[in-house]
Order: sequence, then structure tokens, then C-alpha cells
Amino acid sequence: MKLLVINLDRSPDRLAHMTAEFARIGIAFERVVAVDGSNRPELEQQPQHPMYGARQLSSSEIACLHSHRACWSIIVQDDAPYGAVFEDDVVFSANAGRVLAGSGWIPPDADIVKLETFFSKTMIHRTRIFAGHGFSVFRLCRFHPGTGGYIISRQAARDLLEATERVNLTADDLVFNPAFSNLPSKTIYQLVPALCAQGQFLGPMAAVLPSLLDQERDTKWVTSGLSTKRRRPAAEKLRTEAGRIIGRVVDFCKFRRRTIIPLDSPTPRD
Repeated sequence: MKLLVINLDRSPDRLAHMTAEFARIGIAFERVVAVDGSNRPELEQQPQHPMYGARQLSSSEIACLHSHRACWSIIVQDDAPYGAVFEDDVVFSANAGRVLAGSGWIPPDADIVKLETFFSKTMIHRTRIFAGHGFSVFRLCRFHPGTGGYIISRQAARDLLEATERVNLTADDLVFNPAFSNLPSKTIYQLVPALCAQGQFLGPMAAVLPSLLDQERDTKWVTSGLSTKRRRPAAEKLRTEAGRIIGRVVDFCKFRRRTIIPLDSPTPRD
């Protein structure tokens, strides 16, 4: 399968980083030129998904989506049943090359396999499918943000391209957020442990590979007024807590568990 890396022309340092990362794990990749939102302010005028309401997407967020769409177009035209997409700020575990060397471990019903961790709590099914080399895959049952690294089937890539022909949303929401229920249904798996993470979460790498979207996204969030916390009535708090308890019971009965996906060891396995 093709391994594609999204990279802005104005970020040669990040391309150098990814070149070194792939060389370290012994795998080749192809660069995909990213759409640059910094010089495309008109992107904000394009139709956006109604779920966002007052919180309008920034041009950089829309450009990020179009960059992923460029990758999906390549995967759709390829003969391989799957392709992998990476953003240019990820750091691989030492064992990532063993997993990315082939696709035989991918469950046959998988539309998407999330390869990274965002170090935030999510939910996976308890059923384990061994992927070899110390990795397993579990069905992903809840939103787990981040499109820094994932595998997508050719058919799923085609479906997402069609779904975004006339409307924009963040790549994270499109691929991994089940709240956007009018999008094509997807069977999504999570690789455990994850084989990569974005540099912003990895201590010293945070200064070298900061998020290029966060500043503009945060500005939009403040401008929309959504950053101001609302004092919730007591009745609303009680309903929320009751819903949380019922949800946990349902999750237990459906063999789901909440967890933070760990990152694979930086030490190579024998």
C-alpha cells in the first residue's frame, strides 16, 4: 500500500523530519503537497457542515481537509486495497516499520485503522484481533481525534471524497467523529499500542513540531463566543450525570471499555 505524507511547501523542516522518521523505520513514502490555508482566505467562504453552527472553520482547517482529500484521490486510483496517510508532525515508535511493511494484518471489514494516539480517553471494544509484532486492533467505539496517521480502504476513500464534494468539515470529525451521523458509516479499528503520535504531545518534540492549526482554531473558538463557559442549572447537571451512569452500564453490557491508547515502545523488539 502507498504511504502518503502531507507536507506544506513552506515546511521543508517537517519534510526533513518525516524523511528521517521513515528512514529510521526502514519504509519508503510519497510526499503529497498540502493545500496552504495561509494564502487561501476564500476557503472560509465555502459551505461548512451545519453541525458547527456559530463556530466557523478556519481556512487552515478547510485546507487540511482538502490535503487529506488529495491523498484519498491517490488511494482511489491505486490498485492496492488500502493506503496510509500521515501528517508531517508524527513521530514513529521503533517497531512501526514492521506493521507498515504489509497490510495482511488489517481486518477484512476495516474501512479505517487509526494508527496514532491523541493521549485522550476514548472507547474500544473488548474483542482483540492480533496484528502481529506485539500489536493488536480493536473496534473504535467513540471519537478519538487526530488524523496524524491512519490507514484507509480504497472504498472508504471514495466514500469520503463524495461526502465532501460540496461541504467542509474538519478531517478529524469527518474520519473519526460518529456525531456526524449523516456521513458514510465506517468500520473503524484502533491499533494498540499506537505506532505514532504527533510531536506536540511528546515533550521536547513539542517545540520542534507544534500544531500549525491550533492558534487559528483557538482564535475562531474565542471569536465565536463558544470559549465562554456557561453555568449549567442543577437539573441539567443531574441529567448529565444520570446519562453518564447509564452510558457506562450500556458500554459494559456491549463489551466496551474506556481507555487511553498507549504509544508503542521506542525500543525495538527482538
